[in-house]
Amino acid sequence: MSSTEVDAYVETKLQPKYQEIVAALRKLMADCAPDAVECLTHGSPAWRATRNLAVISQSKTHLTFAFERGAEFEDAHGLLEGVGKKTRHVKIKTLDGMNETALRDYIAQTVHLDQN
Repeated sequence: MSSTEVDAYVETKLQPKYQEIVAALRKLMADCAPDAVECLTHGSPAWRATRNLAVISQSKTHLTFAFERGAEFEDAHGLLEGVGKKTRHVKIKTLDGMNETALRDYIAQTVHLDQN
């Protein structure tokens, strides 16, 4: 389910070079986590079910797509970064550079962890 507050974020705060990537991530989350609620968390687009599932943040050089329980994932794709106790993230610089297969797997894992 999309959110009007996330729509407003995309229109007013997101760098234009990232709009297509965020649109693709929003579609992936809608497809792979249809029961998740799209919202803003700490001013960034996020998805929540029982707990936070994922959040997008932007920097000057890339978007970060972070998974709240990513440290528990099996990373068969080798794309997850981070060293903390809980969160792992994927850096996305271009739409063409986005690995949809890997992201679908990570989203499925975060949904599974949230449900169990």
